[in-house]
Amino acid sequence: MTAMNAIAAATHPDPYPWYATLARGGLQYDAALKLWIAASPALIREVMAHPACRVRPPAEPVPAAIAGSAGELFGMLARMNDGPPHVQARAILQPVLDAMDAGTAAAHARRVAGELAHGGAASMLNRVMGEAPVRVMAELLGFAPSRGPEIARLVAAFAACLSPLSSAARIGAAHEAARALLAAMRTLHDAPLPVLANMVGLMSQTYEATAGLIGNSVIARWRGHGGTAAELVARTAQLDPSIQNTRRFLVEDAQIGGVSLRAGDAVLLLLGAAAREGLGFGHGVHRCPGQRLAETIAVAALEVLVQMPLPQQLIWRYRPSVNARIPDFLEAA
Repeated sequence: MTAMNAIAAATHPDPYPWYATLARGGLQYDAALKLWIAASPALIREVMAHPACRVRPPAEPVPAAIAGSAGELFGMLARMNDGPPHVQARAILQPVLDAMDAGTAAAHARRVAGELAHGGAASMLNRVMGEAPVRVMAELLGFAPSRGPEIARLVAAFAACLSPLSSAARIGAAHEAARALLAAMRTLHDAPLPVLANMVGLMSQTYEATAGLIGNSVIARWRGHGGTAAELVARTAQLDPSIQNTRRFLVEDAQIGGVSLRAGDAVLLLLGAAAREGLGFGHGVHRCPGQRLAETIAVAALEVLVQMPLPQQLIWRYRPSVNARIPDFLEAA
């Protein structure tokens, strides 16, 4: 069993009792991780709303490891910026999202999930989780369905660089994918580079968040939780969310939760501990603007999956990650 700490908890078999214990306490410092840990809903909201807390360290707005094409794309994403740059990027993103019809998204998701739902149970589940959300978002952004598999592969390659666990080879592939995705977007939209970058960002965010929502809902169903696809997804979003933590970096000294923090400190927000309080998709100005769409796609894909018999044995492990909880299903021996 995975040793428990606030990072390893994201992929631990059952971190939630431990989260509950942490949430009853205040802000705590983990000397080994060099992070302050916030687990209670009140603390998480306070940190997310505090003007001294930013989504990136001021000295490293883009991770040094991904400097290059992938880093340039990363640096333009709304969710990776604060203040005026965030407001500007969000102003770009919101109209794009508002133009996406939920009914159309659901129809696309049911069709794509149906196309992918074949083969062994584990490979089929991994395919639906990993490809369907991105392919649906790609179609909503204007790509022809025939380009779905190609775009899904490119998004997976780019998204890999967002993890500090990525190898040099994966980062190299991410640079190529970033260039290819932006070039593909240019063939569809005559728009400034930040607009195109945030369209790519919509697909990369969908890749992890919606995949986890689908996969963890499948696990909930296999464990005996009933209800409609919509009820399963709503339950999963609250009790076993895809994104388990996020970070904030202090740009100045501040008092948070009655504790004195210094400029340069980092706080890990355990969203998984507070998801039942509505924080699984964040809070405040950085709350995920695509929550409604992610849940719509997940529900529609699950509507296809619940029509299939559950395997007698379902085996999975969680993908290596410092913040996401995404199952990787394995074929039974």
